[in-house]
Amino acid sequence: MQVWQEIEIFLTHTQQKGASTHTCAAYRRDLRQLQNRLPESTVIAELTVLMLTAVLKKLSAEGLQAASLGRKISAWRVFFDYWLQQGVLTDNPARQLKIPKKSQRLPKAVAAEPLNTWFDRPSDDNALALRDQALFELLYGSGLRLSEAANLNLADVMLTEGWVRVLGKGGKQRHVPLGQTSTVALNAYLPHRQATDNETAVFTNRFGKRLSTRQIQNRLNLWASERGADRHLSPHMLRHSFASHLLQNAGDIRAIQELLGHSSLSTTQQYTALDFDHLARVYDEAHPRAKRKEEKEK
Repeated sequence: MQVWQEIEIFLTHTQQKGASTHTCAAYRRDLRQLQNRLPESTVIAELTVLMLTAVLKKLSAEGLQAASLGRKISAWRVFFDYWLQQGVLTDNPARQLKIPKKSQRLPKAVAAEPLNTWFDRPSDDNALALRDQALFELLYGSGLRLSEAANLNLADVMLTEGWVRVLGKGGKQRHVPLGQTSTVALNAYLPHRQATDNETAVFTNRFGKRLSTRQIQNRLNLWASERGADRHLSPHMLRHSFASHLLQNAGDIRAIQELLGHSSLSTTQQYTALDFDHLARVYDEAHPRAKRKEEKEK
């Protein structure tokens, strides 16, 4: 049998096993892309890891990204596993392929000057405006995740002590300090907080129920637009701005790791790449070898 025939047999088997239409369509697409880049007479028993690697290189040259290539390798592995079980193959060549690492996306951050200008603009004194100001001050001032802010309860906020208790990823708790502006904003908002009986959420909607993550996103975008922001603003960007601005002014990446609730330092280290220009300026101004070079040029 040729590869296309073996693909059809595999897909029929997959459908009979109860795979969804979406899954089968994805398998068909990924396997057809393999078949179309092989000699027409090829049978799977002849395929080697070198031949599969050559196909991956072609797909990469055609513009496919790491995530797409990784999905294709996964589909090929399942396909070859099936024929291994049928006794047609003695090994699975796709198992020797390495899943390519996804390109690391650097966090987006907003420069401190425009961001603080937006925060300093006077807002209305109605309950919703006071709530939004307190919520967004907390997202930027303490670097909370969107879900962490939405899940915050009254018992988690220690205004007198100046910190909030946050339940992060994996159910891990951490204490995060409150900035002065966050404290002022929360003190202004909490007396006006609307809540139904037994509602423990700090941030509630006009019906007195916990504010959802989608509502927070929408309100932040509206808040930014009303202040003349020249870009879409998300809770994710406020958190990344918190980390980036701390790094600029303090440079203690271990402390930032704790504040953000990152279990791995490598996650926090993304911000060192994000703020390279600032770090380069610090080097030029502070390192003796950099100064010596500058003096020589004079």
